[in-house]
Amino acid sequence: MNVAVAFDHRGVLLRAKVVETLEADGHKVVDLGTDTDTQRIDYPDKAREIGDALVGGRAERGVLVCGSGVGASVAACKVAGIRAAICHDAYSAHQGVEHDDMNVLCLGSEVVGPSLAAELVRAFVGARFDGGERYVRRLDKVAAMEREIAHG
Repeated sequence: MNVAVAFDHRGVLLRAKVVETLEADGHKVVDLGTDTDTQRIDYPDKAREIGDALVGGRAERGVLVCGSGVGASVAACKVAGIRAAICHDAYSAHQGVEHDDMNVLCLGSEVVGPSLAAELVRAFVGARFDGGERYVRRLDKVAAMEREIAHG
């Protein structure tokens, strides 16, 4: 699977572990940076980049990391077609995909450590959308909301 990864200047603390985990499990990493905490990088910019990578077909899923995971999640959900959520437990990381077709996992580098981050990334990329009628119906409602909001 092609997985886009993006980090702001605080999220970079988990960069090595996220990339290492994905590569070790055979995934292709679409690296959107950053790799340093010496320059401030705003999470909305990284959210836009990861959204563009998914909507544009360069990646099937994304992992977006900021300090808390909250800002990354809020910003990523502004991109039409992106279903992002902050997950700090394995159940949410896989259930979000299985039931809600979540395509961006948001993590907080100040909240989870490297070992838990690896567990969450594995749960996220290892999960598949269930496709059940009730889940599809709910996603259709979400898509309708996006269209209505975009077109007034």
